Amino acid sequence: MAEPTTDERTALDGLRVACLTANEGVEQIELVQPRDALQHADAIVTLVAPEAGEIQAFDHLDKGDTFTADRAVADVSVDDFDALLLPGGVANPDALRMDADAVAFVRAMVEAGKPVAAICHAPWVLVEADLVRARRLTSWPSLQTDVRNAGGQWVDEEVVVCTGGPNLLVTSRKPDDLPRFCEEMLSAFANPALAVS
Repeated sequence: MAEPTTDERTALDGLRVACLTANEGVEQIELVQPRDALQHADAIVTLVAPEAGEIQAFDHLDKGDTFTADRAVADVSVDDFDALLLPGGVANPDALRMDADAVAFVRAMVEAGKPVAAICHAPWVLVEADLVRARRLTSWPSLQTDVRNAGGQWVDEEVVVCTGGPNLLVTSRKPDDLPRFCEEMLSAFANPALAVS
């Protein structure tokens, strides 16, 4: 039997992905590039935020475009989705980690074994939900002390795929890592059974 092609390994065929952001402060490129990669692979991406309605994205410190949150995080369930995308931006995960519903949703997704992809500052939400203990991951460098203090192993690598937990966890450091991040995210979302406890 022939080896599957990259496209066959990453075709997501209706996989339901929650993309969780705050209503303000998400880094636009870290939202748009992974979302577009998922949609190109035939995933169904739902934007979820603390409140349904407008999401104000940013290009670093400058306002970017606005997007529409399809659902409020308090109104979604882990059963609604197969995977989770957490884009970065400084203000975005900082707001999410202060939202009890957002933290509970992220925790429930991980505990249910659903694959998660988080880039840049997004691992702050994982730290808040106590989900990095004994896991290997990366992030924007300023989070490394937070990750280590929460029991995680922080490494300075372009992309890290951690299978040492209840789910597959894909992390990257910054927008420059997006090509590899998207590639590994698609692979993880297409093959979540690779996770080991």
